[in-house]
Amino acid sequence: MRERLVETLRLHLVTDSALCGERGVLAVVEAAVAGGVSCVQLREKSLPTRAFVERARALKAWLAPRGVPLIINDRVDVALACGADGVHVGQRDMASEDVRRLMPGALIGLSVESVAQLEAAEAAPVDYYGVSPVFATATKADAAPALGLAGLERLRALTSRPLVAIGGIDAGNAAAVMAAGADGLAVVSALCAAADPAAAARALRERMG
Repeated sequence: MRERLVETLRLHLVTDSALCGERGVLAVVEAAVAGGVSCVQLREKSLPTRAFVERARALKAWLAPRGVPLIINDRVDVALACGADGVHVGQRDMASEDVRRLMPGALIGLSVESVAQLEAAEAAPVDYYGVSPVFATATKADAAPALGLAGLERLRALTSRPLVAIGGIDAGNAAAVMAAGADGLAVVSALCAAADPAAAARALRERMG
C-alpha cells in the first residue's frame, strides 16, 4: 500500500498559471506527464471558482485515462465538483478531519513546515505530508524559512508517512533531496517555467534515482 502511494507521489507537478504562460496549464501538464510526472496538483489562488472548476474538470478528463491522479490545492469544493482524486491543504485551510469526512476515499496531503507541525499532524487522517520549503522559493510568497536538507532529515526521522518535498527543487538538487529522506518531489517552476516540460520532467526522474 505504501509503496504504491509513494510511486504515485514520486514526481508531483504543482501548477502555476503565470509560469505556464501562453502555453496554458493543460499543455504544460500534458508535456510534464509525458516526461514522467506521476501526480498533478492544480493550484489556483486567484481564478474565480467557476473557471477553477472548469479547468479542474478538463485536467481530470485528460489525466484519468492515463492513471495520473489530480489533486486540488486548498479548495475542497472544487475537488468535489470536478471529482478530483485528492486535496492538499495547508495549516490554515480546512482541517484534514473535515476534508476526510467530506471526501472519505480521497488522497489527502497536508503541508508541514516544522517539527511541531508534523508532530501535531501524526494523529490527523492524512496520507502524506508536503514538506516545505526545503530551499528558498519565489513561488510561494508566505513560505516559512527554508528547512534545508538537515531539516528534511529531522522530519524524516519523526514519521513513517510519505514525505513530498517542495520548495526550490530542480534537477540540480533532486538527488540530494531524495537522499535526505524525501519519498517524492513536488516542483513548480522547474516544470511550469521550463522551455520543454517533458525534458525537464525526464531530467528530474533521472536524478531522483
